Amino acid sequence: MLNIHHVFIIKFLGLFLGTLFLASLASYITLKEIILEYYEDHLKNSIALIALELETVTHLDEYVQKVHRATGLRITVIDHNGNVIAESNTDKNHMENHANRIEVMASNSQEFGMSTRYSKTLKTDFLYVAKRIIFQQEPIYLRLSMSLERILHNFYTLWRNLLIIFALMTLIAIAVSFQMSKRIRYDIAQITRYLDDISNKNYKAVVKTRYFNEFLQISLLLKNLVKKLASREKQKRKYTAKLRLINKQRNDILSAISHEFKNPIASIMGYAETLHDDPNVNQEIHTKFLQKILSNAKKMSSMLDRLSLSVKLEHNDLSINPSHFDLNELLDDIVTNMSKTYKNRRIIYNGIAEKKVYADKTMIELAVVNLIDNALKYSEEDVYLTLKEHCVMVQDLGIGIEAKELEKITSKFYRVHKNNWDNSMGIGLAIVSYILKLHHSTLKIQSHLHKGSTFSFSIKKFKAS
Repeated sequence: MLNIHHVFIIKFLGLFLGTLFLASLASYITLKEIILEYYEDHLKNSIALIALELETVTHLDEYVQKVHRATGLRITVIDHNGNVIAESNTDKNHMENHANRIEVMASNSQEFGMSTRYSKTLKTDFLYVAKRIIFQQEPIYLRLSMSLERILHNFYTLWRNLLIIFALMTLIAIAVSFQMSKRIRYDIAQITRYLDDISNKNYKAVVKTRYFNEFLQISLLLKNLVKKLASREKQKRKYTAKLRLINKQRNDILSAISHEFKNPIASIMGYAETLHDDPNVNQEIHTKFLQKILSNAKKMSSMLDRLSLSVKLEHNDLSINPSHFDLNELLDDIVTNMSKTYKNRRIIYNGIAEKKVYADKTMIELAVVNLIDNALKYSEEDVYLTLKEHCVMVQDLGIGIEAKELEKITSKFYRVHKNNWDNSMGIGLAIVSYILKLHHSTLKIQSHLHKGSTFSFSIKKFKAS
């Protein structure tokens, strides 16, 4: 198995050499094309100059020899039938007809015709450029050619110099990679020694990585891990205590549910047993007992509905259905209806003429009803409901709440005192808190022990109609 620094060197050199190879290949192709294009342009320019001088030439054979000696280019003059009428490098009498040569045919439709091919006459590859011109009132083809061997010789000389540069760069890359490998080995050795110290329970050991920040981060993470292992027993104790607390809370929930359902269930069973044991009971008493059974069943159903609602709100399973309505009118209706239920209590409402809001009317009604219901249960005095421009308040003059219990009072199943009121499972304020949260508001509580409490919430974020 390879070490990390070996993997690093292999991948670094592989990437570098691969990049260098691709760059070399691209530069080879590009340079070759550039050089060939350069010599094509050179031949085109030479043809243009020779064509100008042909107007004064009388002996083509002598002229092409003269140009060949001066430039080193091979010059061929071809008549319109494809016959060679002048040639600088070989005997024209032994040359084939050139009418079907690619460059000659291309010059009929283009300014210049070009091709690259092997010359059977001179036994080497040539670059050919031809142009159709008028000489002595007759069309002829002036063709110049250059040995590719000569062209590529210049290219290979340049390419050889580039390869030397690439080789030097490769040697430098190898040297740099070995130097970096050396630094990696140093930092790894430091971490290895550090781990060895940790295995010997030397938790105060330090690591001195010098070159790479990543290794320093690894060592710091290892040190934090050691600290966590050292405190493992302490965390176990905390976890055990937490489990005990969760079990206690579950027992409290079961106890609350059992306590609240005990009275209505006992009443239902008592009235039902009476009716069952005495089928000839007076009709008036029979009707009254059935009403009691129905009333207690409704209370149990209401408690279950409230419990179900609080669970759904807590898990965000419900969404609000906002609408435009008059909040003052809703609060006035709530007070009227609850006053009929609590006939022996006074609920005093102080509102404003009109307050249009955009909210879930049903949920806001449920929240206010719960607040008033809570105030009535924990107070023997009058309860006050107030609507202001930006908030709703419910005030009672009851037993009040201790400061240490204010943060817990909105928790599900929590009650300040273990009362035996029906339908009092300690979830009313929890439901209120969830509803207000859905409306981007919060429940505020101000309370003084034995003086009373004020529950309020802001309606600023309730969108106006």
